[in-house]
Amino acid sequence: MRFDPPLVSATLVQRYKRFLFDAVLEDGTPFTGSCPNTGSMRGLTEPGSRIWVSEHDSPTRKYRHMFEMVEAGGKMVGINTGLPNRLTEEAIRAGLIPSLSGYGTILREQRYGRNSRIDFLLKQENLPDAYVEVKNVHFSRSAGLAEFPDTVTKRGAKHLEELGDMVETGHRAVMIYLIQRHDCTRFSICSDLDPMYAIAFARAKARGVEAYALRCRVTREEIIASGMVMMDEPRPSVL
Repeated sequence: MRFDPPLVSATLVQRYKRFLFDAVLEDGTPFTGSCPNTGSMRGLTEPGSRIWVSEHDSPTRKYRHMFEMVEAGGKMVGINTGLPNRLTEEAIRAGLIPSLSGYGTILREQRYGRNSRIDFLLKQENLPDAYVEVKNVHFSRSAGLAEFPDTVTKRGAKHLEELGDMVETGHRAVMIYLIQRHDCTRFSICSDLDPMYAIAFARAKARGVEAYALRCRVTREEIIASGMVMMDEPRPSVL
């Protein structure tokens, strides 16, 4: 997707309450904006970091500026958790995930499992329905390696279990890890920060759940899925 107009550079002062941040524009103007990411954002909220924000003139918005990207280790990283589904749908339609390229119908936010909603349900005559869940990824602590999760996520483990249930009823189930950065060529499940998620992932894979990782090209003008990256095999301590 393209940012029109392009994002504006600022310096981060602090991110707080999970959904707010203070920053200073390049001309020295201080402001408070909204942060569209309530997660931990581990390693991406250092005061003094260069960030990029979008500007909105809508009278219904409380804050004019929205946090979109941050510079970490000299690389631009997208943090907006409202974008991964859109970027993943664009990637599916563009054929960036070859195993999903044969589906002609993409349905969003469909009910399934135990009072849950799947991000996408893909349908095509003569093909099994494909249930697709998307996870946002921006955590990286080793050069070239993206990891998920960056904190404990019981909800994420629940999604893996429900995807496994779909496989056992004759459907396809797919987990997409959408990496909002371009400097990573590998992806791994972060077993030390959430051992139970690693166990749930290994169990889901054993049940037939498919998993793919996509990285994005990130600039102040656009963010777009650019291709798949290699997934490391997780090594949970207990199965």
